[in-house]
Amino acid sequence: MMWILLAVSPGTAHAADAKRKVIIDDEGFALMHLMLLESSEVDVVGITTVSGNTWANRATAMVLRGLEIAHRPDVPVVQGATYPLLNSEALTDRWEALYGKLTWKGAWMKQWVEPTAQSTPAYYGPDDPVNLPDGNPALKPAPEIAANFLIRMVHKYPGQITIVACGPLTNLALAQRLDPQFASLVGELVYMGGSLNPQQVLDNLQASQFAREFANSPRREFNARFDPEAASIVSHSPWRKLTVVPVDPSTATQRTPGLLRQMAKAAPPDVAAFISRLEPGFPLWDEIAAGYVLDPGMVTNEEDLYVDFDTQFGASYGDMLSWREHYQPGLGEQKAHVIRAIDPRRLEAVMVEAMAQGARRPR
Repeated sequence: MMWILLAVSPGTAHAADAKRKVIIDDEGFALMHLMLLESSEVDVVGITTVSGNTWANRATAMVLRGLEIAHRPDVPVVQGATYPLLNSEALTDRWEALYGKLTWKGAWMKQWVEPTAQSTPAYYGPDDPVNLPDGNPALKPAPEIAANFLIRMVHKYPGQITIVACGPLTNLALAQRLDPQFASLVGELVYMGGSLNPQQVLDNLQASQFAREFANSPRREFNARFDPEAASIVSHSPWRKLTVVPVDPSTATQRTPGLLRQMAKAAPPDVAAFISRLEPGFPLWDEIAAGYVLDPGMVTNEEDLYVDFDTQFGASYGDMLSWREHYQPGLGEQKAHVIRAIDPRRLEAVMVEAMAQGARRPR
């Protein structure tokens, strides 16, 4: 399938000498990272890692290896929080005994509750040695703590940095607690997390299986559920601009074999080989956040809401809370720009174009 890219021209309003400075805060390395690293529209000034889908040490190794593949050794990588602020594997086991099984538990995941098309992830401990399937990176992380790096960078570039966070928000909460000025110095925080009322859109096996996550618990989402206290702290922090990408728009998207082929065809050789090895079938959760940064025009439905997350240890622990104007509790929760729906074709075009821009970059 061929995509028409000329009509999209993501980010053309940004001059070449005024690239948007971006820090990626995430729990691994995948298409979202490549979109921002390969794009000519942004300048990735650092990547911080956090535990979520996997432990922070493994996520750091994955990012470093990804930067080697993308030929971007210039981007500093800083390891972040290994553990959530309060939540734990033992606490999650206790919660499941009281309130039922979670569909996805990230680093604490040992097996699926029922058969699924997705592969079963390997289980590791937080301090287990890291041996990546394709070999460990030669690059090393910066000798700094992620929260300190984030604070240092926003003081260096006040109001100029966009943070794109696609994992648990532990690093951001720690940075805000260490430096109450932190959030106010960030140009924009774009995070993927939370859930309002997602509905299955695509009619296929993978989409129906991912709908298990929200069909009966529409306010629950993994990134927030892994560290609810951090998500709540972030929700109460004084950001200049806060953009939230909940699960909702992702239900109309999918990492299809066709999309992966289109991206690989457009990408430089090493990146193309990496893309070709990716497992298809997943919704484009994080890619929506990166796509929004590159092309905000792909948003088709958005709303301003006050947002928070439930930190009471009960059946709704980690669930997203939201209010329209006048209905919020008024306890410091911040108004967020919430993306409710996007144009999936336009997102896919942005993803392919970012790879094409990377292919044109000197390596």
